[in-house]
Amino acid sequence: MIASNQAVQGRTVRFKIKRCDGPGKASYWQSFDVPIEPGSNIISCLQWIAAHPTTVDGEKTTPVVWDSGCLEEVCGACTMVINGRVRQSCSALIDVIAPGDGDVVTLEPMTKFPVIRDLWVDRERVFHNLKRVKAWVPIDGTYNLGSGPKEAPEKQGTRYVLSTCMSCGCCLEACPQFNLEEDEADWDTAFIGAHAISQARLFNEHETGKQLKGERLDALMGPGGVSDCGNAQNCVKVCPKHIPLTESISAMGRSVTLHAIASWFRR
Repeated sequence: MIASNQAVQGRTVRFKIKRCDGPGKASYWQSFDVPIEPGSNIISCLQWIAAHPTTVDGEKTTPVVWDSGCLEEVCGACTMVINGRVRQSCSALIDVIAPGDGDVVTLEPMTKFPVIRDLWVDRERVFHNLKRVKAWVPIDGTYNLGSGPKEAPEKQGTRYVLSTCMSCGCCLEACPQFNLEEDEADWDTAFIGAHAISQARLFNEHETGKQLKGERLDALMGPGGVSDCGNAQNCVKVCPKHIPLTESISAMGRSVTLHAIASWFRR
């Protein structure tokens, strides 16, 4: 990686963008030359292209479409494939990824989700899979429940890292077992993904959240559950929050095995 202070000032960077005019339509590539301001990120460059939608060939075109929200790597909405690696575009600084005059930055939408337009994808399946494992704490908020259960600092530390997941989809884009499923009817039997498995661990280790532990483990025992993981370990390499996803998969695999044995004896 090149330090940002080594970037050439006043340079122009070429953006090669994979575009698509809508669901089911063919993709195509367009390139744009962008003058780089100090401190620019991918989002600010896309904003410049939106204001100057002319390709390097001089063709007037439509502004590139993308999704974004917080712009501080918390919401995950701006996730895309940048120079072949999935990550958030808000935290992708141009001085770091394209420090030289004439450098090329390639932008593509994630491939594991349906493309709505250009770099904007539909991540609904990410949240659907969180529902499959009931990734929440079941509490009645209509009255004062008093103080919550106490938790050891060591356990808090473990769960805090898991709680930083922003459901961005990076782990799913990198996973060879998680594939594009256009038909929603197939979502409940397709691989659930590392993010949902890790969130099941997060809430199963919560003193109140564990009320739904059995239901979460039942979901992970079924088709598309934790046993469908191929242990490629790509997920943990691309997670922007450095969540120990493979540890979570291993932990939930053990829990599912013990749950299956206990369920068999309860018959």
